[in-house]
Parts: sequence; C-alpha cells; structure tokens
Amino acid sequence: MTSQRRVLLKEYLLVIIGATLVAASYNIFLLPSKLAAGGISGVSTVLFEMFGLSPALTQLVINIPIFIIGWLTLGKDFGGKTLVGTFWVPLMIGLTAHTPITVTNPLLGALYGGIVLGIGLGIVYKGKGSTGGTASIAQIVKKFTGISSGYSQLIVDGIVVISSIIVFSLELTLFALIAIYISSKTIDFVQLRTSASKLIVIITEEEEKVQGLIRDGIDRGLTKVKSVGGYSNTDKTLIFCVAEQQEAVKLKGLLLQEIPTAFVIFLNASEILGRGFSLDKYYGQKL
Repeated sequence: MTSQRRVLLKEYLLVIIGATLVAASYNIFLLPSKLAAGGISGVSTVLFEMFGLSPALTQLVINIPIFIIGWLTLGKDFGGKTLVGTFWVPLMIGLTAHTPITVTNPLLGALYGGIVLGIGLGIVYKGKGSTGGTASIAQIVKKFTGISSGYSQLIVDGIVVISSIIVFSLELTLFALIAIYISSKTIDFVQLRTSASKLIVIITEEEEKVQGLIRDGIDRGLTKVKSVGGYSNTDKTLIFCVAEQQEAVKLKGLLLQEIPTAFVIFLNASEILGRGFSLDKYYGQKL
C-alpha cells in the first residue's frame, strides 16, 4: 500500500470514529436533555419534539441536498469522506436510538454533550471530512473566509439554536448555546491541540548556561538569535525553545533556580510540526 493510500485510509478512519462520537453525543446527551445544539441535529431534535419524527431519518433526508452542495463546492475528495460521515451519523443514531445510557439534566447535557460533540467533529475535520448538514456549511465558510472551523460552527449553529426558542423554553435554548460554544472550543482544541505545548522565549546574557539547562534538563533543541537590550543597550541572546507542558514546567523551575535574572516568556503553541513533535525526536528513532 502506498503512503498516499495509507493517509487516505487514515482520514476515512478518522471520519468514521469522529462521526460515531457525534452520534453518541446526540443520543446520550443532547436529545434526552432536549437541547437543539445547532445544525441538522438541532433541527431533528425540534421536529422530534413537535411531531415525533425519527431523528435519524430526518437528518438523512435533510443532509442529502446539503451534501450535493458541499461536494460541488469543496471537491470530490471532501465529498467522498463527507458521504461517509453523512450516512454514518444517522446510521449510528438509528442503531443506538434506544441506548439505556442517557443524561436528561440540561446542564450536564450541555457540558458533556458539547465536549463529546466537539471531539467528534474535531476528529472528523482532522480527517478532512464532514458529518454533513451545517458542518458542511461551516467548512464552506472556513474555506472562503478563513474563519476557524470552531467559530464557523458556532456562527452557523447559533442561528439554528436561537430559532429553536419557539419550541423549547428560553432556559433550554441558553443551555443549547452553552453546548455549541463548548463544542466549538473543543473542535479547535482537537484540531490545534491548544496549550499542549509551550513556546518558551528566553532573553539572557548567559546563553551557554541556558543552553545547557535546555539540553541536559529537558532534552530539547533551541534557536538562538543575537539581540541588544533596549534599556541596557547591552548584547543579549534571544533563545526560542518548544517543549511539552511538563517539560516547560521543569525548565521554569531550573531557570528560577539557576538563572533567576533571565527574562522568560511562556506562550501556548497551537500546533507543532517537526522533529520531536510530528516526527520522531531523534533521527533513526523508531517508536
């Protein structure tokens, strides 16, 4: 199997796993709590409450024309994976419709339903796919505006949730808004792994000592840039280092102990590509 086929297979697998989580969040948290948390799932929740229509069938019927639009707009590759997501979500919703594990408390439904939904959609988006419905619309918005997937989903789903006030109480609508906000933040967390790593910026006159702490203390690489202090007008070294959360905490302790005068900034690194993160830490290493 070629590397390209392996990547494509992985993406389809991500879509299936993510779509399964989306279906689980709907049947376990959102539908039992009567939370129309945006999207076609929100519409199906409203129609189920009003007419008793099957959520799985409702989502499938509405998704078909939206899928066609998404396929024409975003390309055949996206359309293939969206096709999987479009059918997989209602299939799993139908198969797990009578699950004995449900949460009816709207606060818990909003919190945990939003998290599971966000994780599922985030995984689907990492597979460059969609679960259909307004998720496809959100991806189209992202393509043409540059807005993140999370905020695109927030905008599109917010419109659906606000319109659900006519069927559900204002209180349930507010809980639903909490759910989609949580899901939008979770989507970005899954896609970008926000705060999982730290970018550490160190300004110091003791570059060799700092380099030793980074090399021997946390076993990470670094980049050095010669600079001049604006206040002191003295030569300094600007050191950049990227480390995992626990490594950053350890380095902070070492710097406070060994070089307390160093000026240090810790920044959240959204996504890291390269040696030690997306690649093996050492050349030739097989993990």
